[in-house]
Amino acid sequence: MITVLAEKPSVARELAALLGATDKKNGYLEGNGYTITWALGHLVSLALPEAYGCSGFHRDALPILPKPFRLAEKNGTASKSNDARSRQLTVIKKLFDKCSSIIVATDAGREGELIFRYIYDYLKCRKPFRRLWISSLTESALQKGFKNLSDGGHFDTLYYAARARSHADWLVGINATQALTLAAGYGIYSLGRVQTPTLALVCQRFLEHCNFSVSKYWTIALTHSKGFREFVSHGENTWEVSADAEQAFESVSRRKVATVTSVTTKKETEPAPLLFDLTGLQKAANARYGLSAAETLEIAQRLYEQKFITYPRTGSKYITEDLWPEIPGLLRGLTAHQDFQQPVKTLKFSELNRHIVNAARVTDHHGLLVTGRLPTALTAQENLVYQLIALRLVEAVAPSCVREVTTILLQVRHYTFTATSSQVLEPGWRAARSDFSDSVTTDLLPEMREGDEIPIKEVQLVEKETRPPQLYTEASLLGAMESAGNILEEADLKEAIQAKGLGTPATRAGIIETLFQRGYMERKGKALQPTDKGLTVYEIVRDKKIASVAMTAAWEHRLSCIEEGSYSAERFEKEIEKYTAVITEELLSVTGIREEIPELTCPKCTAHTLEVNENLLRCTDARCGWMQWRRVCGVQLVAREVENLIVNKSTSLLKGLRSKSGKTFAARLVVNEKAEVVFDFS
Repeated sequence: MITVLAEKPSVARELAALLGATDKKNGYLEGNGYTITWALGHLVSLALPEAYGCSGFHRDALPILPKPFRLAEKNGTASKSNDARSRQLTVIKKLFDKCSSIIVATDAGREGELIFRYIYDYLKCRKPFRRLWISSLTESALQKGFKNLSDGGHFDTLYYAARARSHADWLVGINATQALTLAAGYGIYSLGRVQTPTLALVCQRFLEHCNFSVSKYWTIALTHSKGFREFVSHGENTWEVSADAEQAFESVSRRKVATVTSVTTKKETEPAPLLFDLTGLQKAANARYGLSAAETLEIAQRLYEQKFITYPRTGSKYITEDLWPEIPGLLRGLTAHQDFQQPVKTLKFSELNRHIVNAARVTDHHGLLVTGRLPTALTAQENLVYQLIALRLVEAVAPSCVREVTTILLQVRHYTFTATSSQVLEPGWRAARSDFSDSVTTDLLPEMREGDEIPIKEVQLVEKETRPPQLYTEASLLGAMESAGNILEEADLKEAIQAKGLGTPATRAGIIETLFQRGYMERKGKALQPTDKGLTVYEIVRDKKIASVAMTAAWEHRLSCIEEGSYSAERFEKEIEKYTAVITEELLSVTGIREEIPELTCPKCTAHTLEVNENLLRCTDARCGWMQWRRVCGVQLVAREVENLIVNKSTSLLKGLRSKSGKTFAARLVVNEKAEVVFDFS
């Protein structure tokens, strides 16, 4: 009997149908010499500090450096017989014990490998195993995968890298969180390897935005008329002093013509985009439709499990040579979908663009593709995400967009003015878009030659203001996480993090959601803003190693080398232990971060004070029983809003609240006459 371990029940059912294991059992399927079961994600993880005799937070116990690390059931212990995870782990153990060998069918990547290996090691299993490595759940992909199973040992270095990452995250997360929490003496201050530098990005941008000093400056614009056609030229000079601008304006206004000093016409080629990787898809879905990174990942995962798209947790935008012959068939298949008939018609199948073919740039999985299975009965959001992926495929294999750009320089006294126009000669990949607004032909300029004198119809003094850096949206934050290596000077580290970034495509959505859950960050419309608590943490760690992008870059570089087999996992973990000791000492020395909330009176009994902690407000008199959670519909009540609610009986307008259905709304929290906290939508 061969046991196949999938990551989710839905995938297990697909595998069972292919292998002929149709007999349903409790927690698995059986038949044709196979038992197919599933892991429910991470069933086993690294044990908590209590497993090493470190219960509670104690300075003397830090840093906690397990030797060796222990594994434990995730979210509970085996004594919780009613826990679904524990029951499923028992099923897996039973099947592992009686099978002759194992086929690993967890997701083909670093985390999927870790999920299996932790279960395998925790159950002390020694059965031989082989690996199913696929990028699609279509029948043809599964059949090909099962015909080409790889020996499990071939993926040892992938596992070593995954385990090293897991150990490092535990060491930093546990020790840094406990150290800062102990130093604060109040609440829980969660820190993490990727979470903390990501918070630093958000806070730094927010402070730059808030502290930005807006200043005025002036430019001059000219309106011209030639051959019954008007056009505008813009001055290249700017003035920060209004008197200087006025003087220039008066000087230019005295002239009635501008002299053409240069006419340049050139073709500009805009290459077709590459395929989406997960981060690119999340950025596009957030920018266009306001979907969060977590929502997009969840939707993409559903589309994958329904066989409509290939594996979504990919970090690549390319495909391998062997996949190229399948592309025309996928494109023709899209024509059966009404929304894609016109985009596909813009393609010349004999001249498809091969720039997405690059085996050297394909990591665990190729770029996102649709499959030959056309979607049916999708939800509105699923349809939006599917259309993004399908349209990107059409765009990616189309030719470049070619424009003709004309630039004319005009001279008035000693001031230079510029007029430009753009004409699309070959729409190329942009022809696939129904919205062609960002590439339409601009108003063409009248024909001009060097030395021509062009009449000036109007002179305008234009007042402008400098703009602060824009607050991050989820789309731009994902981009910043992806390209964080740009700020590094070390060439080898910069190259490493450009490939990896802060986190991985599969984990970035979870990192962003963690910042919301910790109460460090909140949504204001599409913009992301740190809370008071988030800013407090940032001010503490901003100059410390744990907030360093360079640190993350160094780690990702090492992890990549471990995966390639060119660096020792043991050496890496020794380096991390030394680093953990340094940051623990740094954070234990922090002082003065207590949250400033004045003493508040219970709104119900009005006789006793409130106990206020990170999670709730509660009357100190147990007989009164009044309490209020600080996290409401996904939004954490910061200190000033807690004070507003109790003292003024109303918070300010809270934006980004989320209903149970996932819809966002805005409202105030108010304390009514019965001392109940309710929403006010007025």
